[in-house]
Amino acid sequence: MADYGHDLEFGTFITPQSGEPQVPVALAQLSERAGLDLVTFQDHPYQPSFLDTWTLLSYVAASTERIKISGNVLNLPLRPPVLLARQAASLDLLSGGRFELGLGAGAFWDAIEAMGGPRRSPADAVAGLSEAIDIIRATWDAGQRGGVFADGQQYRIRGAKRGPQPAHDVSIWLGAYKPRMLRLTGEKADGWLPSLSYMQPGDLERGNTIIDEAAAAAGRDPREIRRLLNIAPEHGGVDVLLPLVLRDGVSTFILASDDPQAIQAWGDEVAPALREAVASERQAAGTPSGQVVRGPKA
Repeated sequence: MADYGHDLEFGTFITPQSGEPQVPVALAQLSERAGLDLVTFQDHPYQPSFLDTWTLLSYVAASTERIKISGNVLNLPLRPPVLLARQAASLDLLSGGRFELGLGAGAFWDAIEAMGGPRRSPADAVAGLSEAIDIIRATWDAGQRGGVFADGQQYRIRGAKRGPQPAHDVSIWLGAYKPRMLRLTGEKADGWLPSLSYMQPGDLERGNTIIDEAAAAAGRDPREIRRLLNIAPEHGGVDVLLPLVLRDGVSTFILASDDPQAIQAWGDEVAPALREAVASERQAAGTPSGQVVRGPKA
């Protein structure tokens, strides 16, 4: 694979623990002070030892000024898509365009069902996510006349009102590992957001191939799709990260750590060193870089 040329971004993946509820907020504020671009939180609404992620995202947005915020990734089966679209647009408006939408198809089905959510097969979960993406984007499209309608396998929407429109073009990032989810990422999403700890050698290359082929089949430039990666602190050295940029196209690295010292070093040391190394390699290789204008999604 190759470097897609996106500007590098660095973020944190903070545990939304409820035992000391101000701790994740303080770590998000530290992420901003450390010069990072993004702060994210996992979303397990069935886990009472965690704060509700949507509430936490809203609180963090009000407690910071610059840093972007996202779920990593939000649990779609327990968050209806029209409501989720309104929540996302509202938070984006209130935060001045700092929200991005990370989505997952669902897991831990026993816990989801225990809360009154649906139990979906793998195929139905992917179909539901695909339908939800279309519903969310249609809801955001406040300039279109008429309501939002959908007659899918998982969601039936009967004329929901559109809007509000987000403050900026919110990206949809998918947590994806298997072929159906990867193809959906190429067809409709703006970013691929897996965790390195769940992957085997070669999975990034294989995933990029599936995504790129699906994007091309949908008439999209594969470079439209940002490649993000959750990483553990032991994988946070420049010597490990540089090949992930140049060989596997990763451009957003999200450090999974609640250690303040690790977060500070991530912003003070690793981010500038990797940016410098990548800039040098791109200049030598003549790699095109910069933002790619989004085309239509399938």
